[in-house]
Formats: sequence, structure tokens, C-alpha cells
Amino acid sequence: MDTISSIKSWIGGLTDIGLMLLGLAIVAALLVGGSLPFFGSVVGNIIGLVKDLGANGLVGLIALGVILWLFSKRHVA
Repeated sequence: MDTISSIKSWIGGLTDIGLMLLGLAIVAALLVGGSLPFFGSVVGNIIGLVKDLGANGLVGLIALGVILWLFSKRHVA
């Protein structure tokens, strides 16, 4: 059981780091403009995601709900 909670905490930590990098990429892209060498075109990808979700109706709303659930602050362990 201790191994499973350790793995959960590692996955939760990596997810938190990924979300922080995503936020950093969005802010950096908005400040600098265009695509950045390390982050790519994050803002363009987010805009494309929103357009795709909007074009898919109910399936897009369900996917948006799943994405919001993933980004919500929750405890893994």
C-alpha cells in the first residue's frame, strides 16, 4: 500500500509541475507574442482546442467538463 501512495504522490507532483509549466508558457507567449522556442505555440493550441470543443456540441461540453475536472485543485492521495 505504501508503494501505491508513493506512486500517486509522484504522479500528482508531475501533474502539478506540468500545469505550472503550462501557465508559464501561456504567460510567456502572451508577453513575447508568437511561438516560443521551448514552449511552441501554446496559445494557438489552446485556441484550436476551444474551437474544436465549440464545434462538437454536447461532446465538447462533456470534454470541457473532464478538462476542468483535471485542472481543478484536488488531492491525489
